[in-house]
Amino acid sequence: MSSNISEPLDAELALREALFRYVLRLGDDSLILGQRLGEWCGRAPMLEVDLALANLGLDLIGQAIHLLAYAGEIEGAGRDGDRLAFHRDVLDYSNCLLVEQPGGDFARTIARQFFFSHWQLLLFQGLCGSTDETLAGIAKKAVKEVAYHVRFASEWIVRLGDGTEESRRRILSGIDWCWRFVDELFETDAVTRQLVATGVAVDPSGLREAYDTAIGLVLDEATLPRAAPRRGVVGGRQGRHSEHLGHLLAEMQFLPRAYPDAVW
Repeated sequence: MSSNISEPLDAELALREALFRYVLRLGDDSLILGQRLGEWCGRAPMLEVDLALANLGLDLIGQAIHLLAYAGEIEGAGRDGDRLAFHRDVLDYSNCLLVEQPGGDFARTIARQFFFSHWQLLLFQGLCGSTDETLAGIAKKAVKEVAYHVRFASEWIVRLGDGTEESRRRILSGIDWCWRFVDELFETDAVTRQLVATGVAVDPSGLREAYDTAIGLVLDEATLPRAAPRRGVVGGRQGRHSEHLGHLLAEMQFLPRAYPDAVW
């Protein structure tokens, strides 16, 4: 009898753990890219772009606040969104590798945003129908913001690709740098498979065709070639990160760790 009772409990705990991991991933993606975009404050090519990148970063930080707060609630271990953001070590982060890559020049930043936002838009559109009401609510709010992120990045891809010889060279270099990290966005694992089966999550592999079509149309308009197939770099979801994330976290987490009792 006790065995029969424990089996549903074990399944419920496993589902809760998977949901925690999934929401944490989404929150980490938004948090880290938001932090990266903040590095452009006062450094963008023109004032309008400076403000636009700052607004994109704020949108992503806003997503992270909601997602990490929900992850802490699911975990039930007393960690709120701030605790998850500022008091985890690098190996505990599960963001995709794309978002932690340095911005480089403006063109690489645009390429990174282009690839990520097109994926995030498709993902959040799917999550609007999630059986998890809280996750669906976050997605419904965020999808409006991400639609603008897609438009902003796509317009700049066209502008740089079909612009001067220099701008074309730089955006091709940015695309080449970022492309190796795109495959990871469409990986499935035990976490996603479990949540897809219950209607909570979206199967990322099922988004690939629509994604390739969407980015292909923009690249065609920009007169840029499709990126050549190459071996993808993966591991971020499992905490295997590039050296860049540690440097980013050192800067982002310094004040909260130096003054752990401070209220922001």
